[in-house]
Amino acid sequence: MSKPRIEEWTQLRGMAFLAIVMQHNIAEYIYRADIAQPDSIMLTMIYHLTRFGTPTFVFLAGVLLFYHHSHKKPDYPRFIRKRFGDIYVPFVLWTLIYWLAVRIFTPEFWQAGTFDVRSFIRELFLPQTGYHLWFVLMVFQFYVLFPLFLRAAQFVQSKLGKMTRLTGIQSVIALVLIAAALYTMLMKWSYYDMADWSAALSPPWSTLLEYRSYSWVMYWFYFLLGAVCAWGIEHWRHWMVRALPWLVCLFIGMYIWLGYDVLKGSGDIVNLNISTYLKPTTFIIIMAQMLMLYGFLVLLRSKNTRFQLLTWIGRYSFGGYLVHALIIYCIAYVTRPLLLTGWHLPVTLLSFLVTVSISLAISWGLSKLPGSRFTVGLQRRKRPNSPVRSTDESLPRQKAGYSTPLATKQQTLAEPDVH
Repeated sequence: MSKPRIEEWTQLRGMAFLAIVMQHNIAEYIYRADIAQPDSIMLTMIYHLTRFGTPTFVFLAGVLLFYHHSHKKPDYPRFIRKRFGDIYVPFVLWTLIYWLAVRIFTPEFWQAGTFDVRSFIRELFLPQTGYHLWFVLMVFQFYVLFPLFLRAAQFVQSKLGKMTRLTGIQSVIALVLIAAALYTMLMKWSYYDMADWSAALSPPWSTLLEYRSYSWVMYWFYFLLGAVCAWGIEHWRHWMVRALPWLVCLFIGMYIWLGYDVLKGSGDIVNLNISTYLKPTTFIIIMAQMLMLYGFLVLLRSKNTRFQLLTWIGRYSFGGYLVHALIIYCIAYVTRPLLLTGWHLPVTLLSFLVTVSISLAISWGLSKLPGSRFTVGLQRRKRPNSPVRSTDESLPRQKAGYSTPLATKQQTLAEPDVH
């Protein structure tokens, strides 16, 4: 039997997708030489509302994996084969699409008359033309290593059951705080120290540090936090609502801090890299905002408030994520030659709306075609067979849209865990 769908996870995924699309649109316009200072500052303020996006995807990947495998060990060959088809194959396909899309507009590509296969192979390990695809490559590492994470989490869970001094919830909170402190230290090393370490080391260690953002090691806390949420969903909901006032205050404080930090450290052009994911202060605002949004979703859920559009966005977000950078490329092809002084903010917002609409429409359209699992990670939903009309008119007829247990199971399996 499949487990019931947790709707706030899909909604949070939709929010994370919107945040990432906004980030990438801002990055397209904020570095232009003709941008005015008011537009630059406003885009920076919006940018710091979106930092939760990518880490939230890691958190949700952990949530879904631990939720579906909390009481059983996965059949690893079958498990990894399914994730390979749902996640890695779309990554390879879209890497090829971005690699070709960038090159067909380059005259040298046609003059050479040959395909530089080595550059494509490099893209499979260090995505550049499809700059956002690094995330798919990184998060796939969690799937490969998931049995080890599951075994470690089960070991900790068994030890917590034997503790008598603290209650189970208190023990979990203490462990999460310890893990958060360790992860904060890792972020401190990453932002302030690892550049010097990389310069002092020789390959391959220097290369590993240089491309550390591609490694699961730099995002492990979000993944394990997903296990805490998945294995105690009702307790998690309760604590998110209780902590909501504190999370709001923490987010506001960190939002002001990060904005000031970026403006202070930038010159004539804003340097958004000051707010990189791998920084202690950014980690704090990510956690505050992600948990705050989760708390709001739970609070509104208790008031029977439904966000069908946000749920729909969350369902098609993985395909939208794969294609959205291509839409930004197409829009930039039109806007880059234009002088946009004084218009960067409205053009960024308009570009965001166009990117979201077209990328989700493409994701939805591809999901209806054969082979959608390998393009957008979604399997086509099977239409239930038409019910046979009963000769006994006293029996109730099946209403349109009624979900049988089999249909529910097919719907649950239709969504990949990555997004």
